[in-house]
Amino acid sequence: MLNIDQIKGIIFDYGATIDTNGKHWAEVLWDAYTDNEVPVEKSAFRDAYVYGERYLATNRVIQPHHTFRDVLLAKTDLQIKWLVEHGFLPKDDKSFTYSLAVSNQCYNFVISTLQKAEPILSRLAEKYLMVLVSNFYGNVEAVLQDFGLYSYFDSVIESAVVGVRKPDPAIFVLGVKALNLNPEEVVVIGDSHSKDITPATSIGCRTIWIQGPGWEEEKPGSKADEIIHDFSELKKIFNL
Repeated sequence: MLNIDQIKGIIFDYGATIDTNGKHWAEVLWDAYTDNEVPVEKSAFRDAYVYGERYLATNRVIQPHHTFRDVLLAKTDLQIKWLVEHGFLPKDDKSFTYSLAVSNQCYNFVISTLQKAEPILSRLAEKYLMVLVSNFYGNVEAVLQDFGLYSYFDSVIESAVVGVRKPDPAIFVLGVKALNLNPEEVVVIGDSHSKDITPATSIGCRTIWIQGPGWEEEKPGSKADEIIHDFSELKKIFNL
């Protein structure tokens, strides 16, 4: 159980924590594939998703000025091209229209999710120091600016900028240092037990796990100081 009176600072994850309310991005994308009747099996989609993420992580496709709409279109373009090249989709004009349809649906989903999350972030920022720690592509500041969230964070620590990626605990050490607090005075809020909760716990931080539909099944017995299933539950935890 989290003792909120001991908490002076918050470290937030971004992707799948703030922007999708705990739902893994692969699941958000797959829902859009299904809704737009992209004729592929989920196993093929998963392979395309992994390919796209690895490609974006190793190639500077995303530039610091790119917005999240740009990121989504780049992701879906890579996925659809992979599916076409590997014979899961026909090589015709219709296949290449799926990318825009899928990315637009995902973008609209994020907008609706952030409309609910933003007031909570605003109220938390009035009470606590806040830092964002994210595995991202080098443009998370542009994304936050575009969505009107940047001012809520006292510092932003991004994997592509600092050269450390979750689940390496070192990236959370940087977050704690940015807050200028002791680890036990900091609570880490994230959607991934393996990438957020486990490394944060290992350095002495408190944790809140937003447990939603994930990429993989979490190990039995996975724990956190608090486990929630909706971003809005933070209002009760922090007495907002």
